[in-house]
Order: sequence, then C-alpha cells, then structure tokens
Amino acid sequence: MPLAHRRSRSQGLKAHERRTGFLLLVPALIAFAAVILWPFLQSLRLSLYKFTIEMEQPKFVGLQNFSRILNDPGTLTVWLNTLVFVVVTTGLTFVMGLAWALMMNQSFKGRGFLRAASLLPWVLPTTVTAFLAAWIFNGQYGVLNAVLLQTGLISEPITWLAEQKGAMAAVIITKAWLSVPLFMAFFLAGLQGVSSDQVDAARVDGCENAGVLLYVILPHLAPTMIIVTILGAMGNLQAFDVIYAMTQGGPIKATTMLSVEVYKQAFQNWDMGTACAVGVLWFVTIAIPTVFYLRILFKREG
Repeated sequence: MPLAHRRSRSQGLKAHERRTGFLLLVPALIAFAAVILWPFLQSLRLSLYKFTIEMEQPKFVGLQNFSRILNDPGTLTVWLNTLVFVVVTTGLTFVMGLAWALMMNQSFKGRGFLRAASLLPWVLPTTVTAFLAAWIFNGQYGVLNAVLLQTGLISEPITWLAEQKGAMAAVIITKAWLSVPLFMAFFLAGLQGVSSDQVDAARVDGCENAGVLLYVILPHLAPTMIIVTILGAMGNLQAFDVIYAMTQGGPIKATTMLSVEVYKQAFQNWDMGTACAVGVLWFVTIAIPTVFYLRILFKREG
C-alpha cells in the first residue's frame, strides 16, 4: 500500500474518531449548558439590574449592585467568615483524613468493616447530619454539654450556637466530620501505592515510624495532598446546607458565608439583583482554587 494512501487513511480514521468523540460529548454539553451555563449567564445579566419583589420589571443599574456590596462593611465580614471557614475546615479535614487513612492502612481484625463504616458520614444526607449536630451542640439539652458537665470540664452549659465563636466552631467541626471520609478515601488510595520495599529500606536505615511517615509516605502522597486540598477548599466554598440548617448564618452574621448571603438576599430580602451580584463575587472566589486545580491537573496529564 502506498505511503500516501496509508497516510490519507490514517487521517480519515482520526477525523472519524474526533467526530465520534464530539457526538458522544453532545449530551453532556447540552446538560451543562442547560443546568450550569445558562443560569450563570442569567445571573450575570441580573447582577446589572435592580430587581426586587415589588418591581414588575428589572431596572438596569450597571455596576451599582457591585459598588453597594463592596462598600458595605458587612461584605468584608462575610468574606472573612468564608475565609476562616474554608481554611480551618479544610485544614482540620486534612489532618483527620490523613490520620484516619494511616490507621485504616494498617492490618488488624475488623479493618474491612471499619473502612466501610468510615464512609457513613459521607453517605448520610447532609441536612440530617446538620440537624443531628445542632442537637449535639444545643445549649440546653445537647449531648456535648451533658458530657462536659458529667466529666466536670465545665460548670454550666455553654450556648454553642448562640455565641459567635461557638457557632463557627460547631459548623466547622460538623463540616469537617462530613468531609473526612472523602479525604480518607483519597489518602488511602494513595497509600496503596507506597512500596513496602521503600518502607523496609527506611526502617533498615534507622527510621522510626515518624521518619517513615516524613521521608517515605508524605513525599509519595504529596500530589494527592495538593489535589485533595484544593478540591476540599472548593467544596467548602460552596457549603450551604450544613451552615443554614445549624445556624441560619447567625448569630449576628457570625456564620454567614457567601453562599448563605446569596440565599438571604434572594429569598429573605427578595432582592434578586443584589443576590446575583453576590453570586458573581462568590463565583470569582470559587474560581481561584479552581484555576490552581486545573493547572495542576493539566500539568500532570501533560
């Protein structure tokens, strides 16, 4: 077969594969456009309008919604709340997930059952877990206060969800507990790739458990750690159900994140224009870790 003919046939097959691949992507692209892209473009458009429940038609105001939001001191509070929540929750989940993965990677009786049970917080409906956590942290009849009183660690009940720091701590602990199974699963998968020969060689060289962890396991898990941390931060930036079910963003905006602020503006103040403007700022905030994640992902694939 002539070389030119073979080359032409190869190019034809590649073109056919590209067309087939595109056709297979069409349903996903349609779903993406209908569920994500079109609502986002509509939100972006409405962010330039004043549109409240009293108005029959939205009124174009340009960037006034953004200007009002950015000049509002409460916006800084919401952003700081979001930053604290994301950083602390992601860090706490990282530590707990890694520790639990290291434990689940050991060989002991009942390990399979415990691994399966570890996924329970991830499987349960988030709202159900949030209401359960609100009961645990309740200042009058909560389980946490009962345990602390019985052990003598406190002399009187603490109103966790009625205090600013206590409410933030409660939602952080709850969200971290919900996210630990996901982090644990990623870390446990990474630990399966650690060579036992490397571990044995490190022990021969005199490394104890801490040395093996520091010089063998953590370097091997470094790529997984970066990706999991970014994914965790992105997920925490979108957290809404846990926070709203436990505190509704209170007390005094102590747990009001960008996600909760969008809901309040839209369905409590009935100000769709401002809600869409906050949503755009929320999208920009989420886009920052997303860009880092995509850069790392494409770099690894390249």
